[in-house]
Amino acid sequence: MAGYAQQFRQLDDVLSRNKAFWQFMPFAEKDCVWLQTHPEMCAWLNSLNEQQLEELNADSDKLVAALSCWIPDAAVLHQLSLCQPLASMDIDVPYGLNTGIPGRKWTQINAFNAALPRLQLPWLEWCAGKGYLGRILAATHDMPVTSLEWQQQLCVDGEASAKQLKLPIHFVQADAFDESSDPHIQSKQHAVALHACGDLHVSLLQRVVERQGAAVSVSPCCYHLIRSEIYQPLSYTAKQSTISLNKHDLRLPLQETVTAGKRIRRQRFLEVSFRLGFDSLQRHLLDNDEYLPVPNVHKALLNEGFVAFCLWAAEKKNIELRPNIDFEYWQQEGERRHGIIERMELVRQLFRRPLEMWLVLDRVCYLEQSNYDVSLGTFCDKPVTPRNILIHAERKDS
Repeated sequence: MAGYAQQFRQLDDVLSRNKAFWQFMPFAEKDCVWLQTHPEMCAWLNSLNEQQLEELNADSDKLVAALSCWIPDAAVLHQLSLCQPLASMDIDVPYGLNTGIPGRKWTQINAFNAALPRLQLPWLEWCAGKGYLGRILAATHDMPVTSLEWQQQLCVDGEASAKQLKLPIHFVQADAFDESSDPHIQSKQHAVALHACGDLHVSLLQRVVERQGAAVSVSPCCYHLIRSEIYQPLSYTAKQSTISLNKHDLRLPLQETVTAGKRIRRQRFLEVSFRLGFDSLQRHLLDNDEYLPVPNVHKALLNEGFVAFCLWAAEKKNIELRPNIDFEYWQQEGERRHGIIERMELVRQLFRRPLEMWLVLDRVCYLEQSNYDVSLGTFCDKPVTPRNILIHAERKDS
């Protein structure tokens, strides 16, 4: 236990020391937040062109080297957040098992399954959807699967596919948060969750511990999808931390995405710059200096231009737009702020995986303090999915 707890405390110390570089809302800022404290770094950030930004975002070693002169902890942060690949078995998967499953998802499921130990225990598939993971578990481990899913139609579809494939999968329609799902978590069982969001996978870990389940394997995802406003640490170790994380902070690890195509990047640029341009306009009109978030927008509206976006956003926020607004000026202001945010996000990129490891290690320490042996590692490369961390725990006395 000392190893993971020690790693958590070291990571916690470094993240705490460097809060000014990652714990803020870039969208709310009109200029680089470090202008007063790190003017040389801001000047360097402003000097970067789009290609340089892209290269630094894609190469963590290059980013660490570039930022180390202003953030001395950059290298140790990177080192503490490294996660080694787990051993992977070569498994013969029956033909036709992937029917209806998107290609990338199928690759993720295969990699996840290949990293799981063969414990010869019945499976519980948590937040199962249509039971895609359950299919490969049932087919390659010769053990029955209970697939728990909240949406009834997904259960119906999953059950039909399982029957067609002649697999021993039983679907249970139940709310993963409700106590009615407790009886489905049993002591002689291996519970799994691949990319169950936020509190859904946390709830599984807590219930497995309470019911002394033999084994649990989870790949965490969407850490910000929690029911409380502030993150509630699980382990004794994390509860001693001075770091307090809100939902915005918890989104930071998820922004570490695989490089998108040109069309997606263009769409993202339009949406972000339009939002920032409208935000600058509303601050001017309402004579305040607070960021105003607007709802999700249909992407088709972006093709109608900045003026159409402003009319839509103003209606949503009940703001009256004066006549003779210089929309071109405010659009350019949005594009200026977009450039600044991209550069602030480059610095925050340094902290994305470390913060994810902080959250993951909280879960690991919680399982260890609850009498479980835990292994931690990655089950696939990041291009397959950036959420590639797998926590596996086995109860010591089972």
